[in-house]
Amino acid sequence: MQNPLPIDSLKLDFLKALQTSHLVIEAETGSGKSTRLPLWAAESGRVLVVEPRRVACTALAEYVASSNGETLGKRIGYAIRFDNRFNDNTQVVFVTPGVALRWMIEDKLQSFTTIMIDEFHERRWDTDLLLALLKKENAHQLIATSATMDSQRLADYLGAQHLKATGRTYNVEVVYKANDSRDMPDARGIERKIKEVVEQYYREQGDILIFLPGRKEISQCVSTLAQHFKEQISLGLIDVIPLHASVSDDERYRALTQSDKQRIIVATNVAETSLTIPGVTLIIDSGLERRTHQRNGRTVLGLHAISNASSEQRKGRAGRVSEGICVRLYGKAAPLEHLTPPELHREELVEPMLAAACCGYKFNDLAFVDSLPEKTTQQAIDRLRNMRAIDEKGRVTAHGRLLFPLPIDTLFAHLITVMPNKASQEAMVDLSAALSVPQRLWQFPKNAEGREELVQWQPQHCDATTLIKILREDAPESLNVDRQVLQDARQLSSQIREALELPMLEVATSIKREQWLNAVIEAAPELVFVRREKRKQALGNGYSEVSIGRESRFSDNDEAAIVFDQYAMPGRGSKQTLALATCMTPITLDQMIALDLGEQVAGKSEIVEGECRVEIERRYAGRVIQRQWQKPKGSVAKETLVDLILQGHMLSGLAEKISADIQQWNLYLALGRYDASLYNTNIKPEPVDVVKWLSIQIEDLGIESSDDLALFSMDDFHFEGIPEWEREDFDTEYPYQVQLNDLVMNIKYDIYRKSVVATYIKGNRKADPKRWELPRWQGWKIQYCKASRTIDIK
Repeated sequence: MQNPLPIDSLKLDFLKALQTSHLVIEAETGSGKSTRLPLWAAESGRVLVVEPRRVACTALAEYVASSNGETLGKRIGYAIRFDNRFNDNTQVVFVTPGVALRWMIEDKLQSFTTIMIDEFHERRWDTDLLLALLKKENAHQLIATSATMDSQRLADYLGAQHLKATGRTYNVEVVYKANDSRDMPDARGIERKIKEVVEQYYREQGDILIFLPGRKEISQCVSTLAQHFKEQISLGLIDVIPLHASVSDDERYRALTQSDKQRIIVATNVAETSLTIPGVTLIIDSGLERRTHQRNGRTVLGLHAISNASSEQRKGRAGRVSEGICVRLYGKAAPLEHLTPPELHREELVEPMLAAACCGYKFNDLAFVDSLPEKTTQQAIDRLRNMRAIDEKGRVTAHGRLLFPLPIDTLFAHLITVMPNKASQEAMVDLSAALSVPQRLWQFPKNAEGREELVQWQPQHCDATTLIKILREDAPESLNVDRQVLQDARQLSSQIREALELPMLEVATSIKREQWLNAVIEAAPELVFVRREKRKQALGNGYSEVSIGRESRFSDNDEAAIVFDQYAMPGRGSKQTLALATCMTPITLDQMIALDLGEQVAGKSEIVEGECRVEIERRYAGRVIQRQWQKPKGSVAKETLVDLILQGHMLSGLAEKISADIQQWNLYLALGRYDASLYNTNIKPEPVDVVKWLSIQIEDLGIESSDDLALFSMDDFHFEGIPEWEREDFDTEYPYQVQLNDLVMNIKYDIYRKSVVATYIKGNRKADPKRWELPRWQGWKIQYCKASRTIDIK
């Protein structure tokens, strides 16, 4: 006989409604929705249960099977990456969203009658996409469960019935530990704060659940607490247990099963909604999580404050079996977001768009719970087209179908598939695997001896080749390699190698480093960053900027790098983000030049011994990476010849004459003196730019070099401007140059402000010009400018 659960009150309504409509079930964690609903639905056919997290997926399958006295893998099973326990006759299969999407692409999930998407309020991109695809197909009964989301809006989206179960909850007292009521969550000193709270409350409480943002913080906190409670742990009174996606089976079992010891469970937000942890009466909430977000068109992982909805979910974990306490390490009035934004609104859309295309749908044609952001949608289209993964109509290509099944970031999948040879492809596979595991593979040695050992083992100051070597060989102990993470990375590498029919990791092909990196640069030039000239710790690629990560091996002597991975963290300002380059591979400026990166810009030009030459600058991300003098050719030649004319180095006198003619013509037009009837046209001409006009003349005359230009004279450059019969009178009324004895001034007119500026050119006169000495300019404001001094002439 199973223990009654709050969800049981819905059974009859659930079974009746499921026959005719989709369902949205709103119920708190612990109400039994994840364990009861799949079995009820299985009365009508095979059920696929989509769980957002691997830990919850396996734990729920095991729990449901054992609760019903069954062997896991027969009637009830699961499938996650690298592991599965089910067969064709399994009636209830728990899967992660990635597995569900791959099965959707293979056969539209046709072997299942009902699809249940659990914890939909987490708003992962893959569950949002899966629900949109299933809604479009309209071939299954759909169940979506939600704890904090606006469930009625979800029901309206699906055209579903909305059923709600009230969970068993007890009062939870909330205590805030902050200096100011508006203090936001802060990671600084977090282990010390947690230790103090645990010390204050643990004697009066049952089990304790601590929420931290990631595995790194969990490891540090577990170590601190284990040291602090060393005596109690040795006596078997306390058990300190980590809980995240990569914990061992033993740690997961200890975290999810009640014990005669007092458990202190240190978890990521995997414990926020997906799992029921019995016996918890004290919650310690850091208010932090690691969350993806957009940065310059790419998805990066950063440290964020949680939303109010998440904080309430975390609090509720203490009120399952009795009254509890929730200690929040931030202020009561901290300005948290109301809800965590959906991943489709904060991540790049390359992977979901490719998944939709593999399912036979244009991403833009699908109806989502929330409308898609236009900018990131277009960026995804452009990126996938550049990868040749979709065609002009948004349909998946053969190359795109090859990319999607690879269980890594789409960019890495693309880089793997376009490598020109086996050695480069294997290098890219191993690096992608090392960067795709959720935690850092190794730690930089803390002492000089360890750092020297690292240099001897891997002389190149290259993060990428270091990671690849760790995957392929046994690393020195001083690198503090995480064995569990290494095992996951090697397993992922082996899976990709097998899919692409590459040699296994044990017999990996040696890297031809320059050839590999050149292929990466050609395929993804946006990954190339150069050092800023004044801020040596920063590098740019023309679109974004990164700072060198503290544990990167990038050398002070290197000037450019391929940045394979970066990590975002809050900057000094409230809306600033600092991007740290965490995997850098040094390349040379010569490599960049050889691969034609950057743009060439004509700089200074000169004539040396009768020969014209121009300094060509190659610029990348605002930095000059090459300078060289050469004879001008092509479009650069035209620019150079114009420059030499305007500097007075060629066709002496032409620059002054043409500049004066064009300035007067533009003023003539601006003053409305142009009479279209004299020219048999109603179209008023546009103002003329002297550089553009000279460029057109040089092109029309077929001039390609300084030698060609020497064959022409000033008379060949005639500007048809103010009619000859008007020009003399116009120049008298509006002179472009005024001479008072030896004082020569250039004159500029601003007709909108009706002002005249007379600028000193030459002359020994010390006194400023008087009003009566100048042309009439009646009604105009007149100023005289010499050096940095400007005065009004009255």
